[in-house]
Amino acid sequence: MPPLASINTGEPRARGNLRDIALSFLRLGCISFGGPVAHLGYLREEFVSRRQWLDDEAYTDFIALCQFLPGATSSQMVFALGMLRAGLIGGVLASVCFTLPSALLMILFAYSVNAAGNLHHAGWLHGLKLAAVAVVAQAVWGMGRTLCLDATRICTALAAAMITLLIPGSLGQIGILIAGGVIGWLIYYGRPVTSIAATGKIPPALQQDHLLALGLLILCVFLLLILPLIASGGGFWLPLFNGFYHAGSLVFGGGHVVLPLLREQLVGHGWIGNDAFLAGYGAVQAMPGPLFTFAAYLGTVITGGSHAWVGGVWCLLALFLPSWLLVAGTLPYWDQLRTKRWARASIFGINAAVVGILLAALYNPLWKESVSSLPDVLIALGIFALLSPLKVPPWIVVLLAAALGQLLL
Repeated sequence: MPPLASINTGEPRARGNLRDIALSFLRLGCISFGGPVAHLGYLREEFVSRRQWLDDEAYTDFIALCQFLPGATSSQMVFALGMLRAGLIGGVLASVCFTLPSALLMILFAYSVNAAGNLHHAGWLHGLKLAAVAVVAQAVWGMGRTLCLDATRICTALAAAMITLLIPGSLGQIGILIAGGVIGWLIYYGRPVTSIAATGKIPPALQQDHLLALGLLILCVFLLLILPLIASGGGFWLPLFNGFYHAGSLVFGGGHVVLPLLREQLVGHGWIGNDAFLAGYGAVQAMPGPLFTFAAYLGTVITGGSHAWVGGVWCLLALFLPSWLLVAGTLPYWDQLRTKRWARASIFGINAAVVGILLAALYNPLWKESVSSLPDVLIALGIFALLSPLKVPPWIVVLLAAALGQLLL
């Protein structure tokens, strides 16, 4: 097997690495249907089994790191694998190529939504909203079975859901995540807990520049603190960037969790209508690549006009940037951090709180604003059955839901 750390060993080799990265991740971005778990399978097959960029032990370690940090796990894995091959430039290139196909499709869909005007009585939209209900229900069910394995974590998730419904807003969700971490630390710190990482080592080439890594972490936190102050002065572009950056900094548990965070930032402040918001969330389930390309749709719809795609790219960058900074900044320190018992214990509580936040989003806004009759209930249950027990590809299910909605309404 070739060495794991063959990075930047001369200009021709570097160009070859970048070309390999661009072609590999662009292809995967076109065929990676099925959500984050499926994406991890595609990535392992391509880069562990076929290309042998790393072994299974290092790949598992990368997954552990990405689960520990806020952000969408599969998107962070793409960035980390790109870094493994060609440093920071490789990470950004891998992310751009993996995201590009879905982002382009979502921007085109946004243009069609803007051209359609009032969506309130569109049958296909109602079908997409019912599909979104089923997709989030599937995410809650799957995450609950994985992350809430005992009574403490089940109670934490239920309490988080109730508090989210009683105290809506991003500040409440931040408090819930902090409380979840404290509960995990108090309950699990003194217990023998399973490691959140494999026993392998992060490849040495990614551990070398600790000073740069620390600077990236500081920049991530600095932007999180300073952007709200700058954006409060008004305008358009900075408040928009701040909303997406803020959401991307707090998304524990995967792409689905961005739904309540972005809805609070955008619908709650009148940037976008609820119907248009849910239409995009339903449509992104049918796309290959990461769920975070929902941001490209939202930015395009919000900006409007012939150059609305600029807003889509702007919001996409804002949502992905925290993950890039956190992964690049944490990799050199991961071997030390993962051995800390407080970190392992806290993440158990945070993950349970995330399940509760997503459960609250399933009820409000999705269920309350999408399901209003017995046929709606039956359609949502049917979509859930197609997705979960029957394992029908999500893109087929979403298209079927949109067609069914158009026929029945």
